[in-house]
Amino acid sequence: MTVSTIKIAPSLLAADFLHLGDQIAAVERGGADRLHLDVMDGVFVPNISFGMPVISAARRATTLSLEAHLMIASPDDYIHAMAEAGANSILIQVESAKHLDRALEQIKQLNKRAGVVLNPATPLESISEIVELLDVLLIMTVNPGFGGQRLIDYTLDKVRRAREWLNLRNPACDLEVDGGIDVSTIARAAAAGANVFVAGTAVFGAEGGAAVGIQRLLNAVNPPSP
Repeated sequence: MTVSTIKIAPSLLAADFLHLGDQIAAVERGGADRLHLDVMDGVFVPNISFGMPVISAARRATTLSLEAHLMIASPDDYIHAMAEAGANSILIQVESAKHLDRALEQIKQLNKRAGVVLNPATPLESISEIVELLDVLLIMTVNPGFGGQRLIDYTLDKVRRAREWLNLRNPACDLEVDGGIDVSTIARAAAAGANVFVAGTAVFGAEGGAAVGIQRLLNAVNPPSP
């Protein structure tokens, strides 16, 4: 896998919100492919993050694609609001969707990229019927709700199987991983077949700044020539 095929999606949850515009500008300069926006309601996950006002602010601050990851109890009810706020992609947790097929079609009707998210213990087979509808398949490599967690090793087997599925049934679909992605784990996730990597602390908490953090992640997958 080459640098050009590796896509870094910095998680805004780890940014310094006092300097949000500067933080977003830094990841844009650093070569981020998209900005990952974790929307949490304190119900589906044990944490509360942000909603439409922050997404709207991020939309005004960058030309990067915005990816809204709805970690909420009723994601179907907020698809239009996320689209209006400026999200380019809307990702729904399989575990909380009321009517997954309907929700994906609704996202596509709004001309947005549609994706689903699987928690670590949720089997890949739960999306067998809708693989062809997806623009993004996100495998959680930690239990959702908090940043800074350690990658759960067994989730990489699900990533490998997901890559096999997508190669056969939907090769244009992004295979994304989220949780515990840093310079020590990104190469393993890439070897398993992921091509998009959500990273929070490894980017925004990097010594030298967010742009440096992105470059370190890319170098961890493809070390520069001596």
